[in-house]
Amino acid sequence: MQLEQLSNMKFSRNLIPKIFIIFITSLIFYNTNKVQSAEDIKIIYSVFSRTVTVDSLKNFAKDGTSSNKLKRILNATGSTDIEIQSVLNKNFEIPITIASKLVNSEIGKVFLKRLSSIIHPPNANDEITGMLALKSSIIKGLYIGNEKINLIKFFESYPTKTVILNVNALSKVMKKVESISELLNFFTNEPLDKIKKG
Repeated sequence: MQLEQLSNMKFSRNLIPKIFIIFITSLIFYNTNKVQSAEDIKIIYSVFSRTVTVDSLKNFAKDGTSSNKLKRILNATGSTDIEIQSVLNKNFEIPITIASKLVNSEIGKVFLKRLSSIIHPPNANDEITGMLALKSSIIKGLYIGNEKINLIKFFESYPTKTVILNVNALSKVMKKVESISELLNFFTNEPLDKIKKG
């Protein structure tokens, strides 16, 4: 009888964390599915700004077609169309349970804080608002992409109609890295590897 009770206790201890993760994840899915998705990306540089639609970026990622406005913006990056398409289409495969742990961990908070200075909702006056929007976008993007996410799915899943891309803040981070690919690793692989090991 005591062995049976002990076994049940161990089973319960193992089950509770899993149920908790499933519960939290389902709440995030429920909330993110109710909100709108981003339609426009407002790119801010110094005192200037340009707006491109998420659909136009998606079309460019798919087959390389772009409007004159988008072409001018992309040319300003100094990268070739193929390089930009590669970055936009690069998939990161992350199990949703690990992603949920990551965005709620201390490492995840650092990751989201870094990113929220670059990508955030309009008129966001604090880091928390930007971080919550990023959490929503990451989890919903993974859900839509069957545990794979790229920049297009990320923007499509962003919970406000317009998303701000702050090039000034991005430039500060770019000084620490040598390429766009290294930038992606700076925000994804490094913290993800640490959470997997933890």
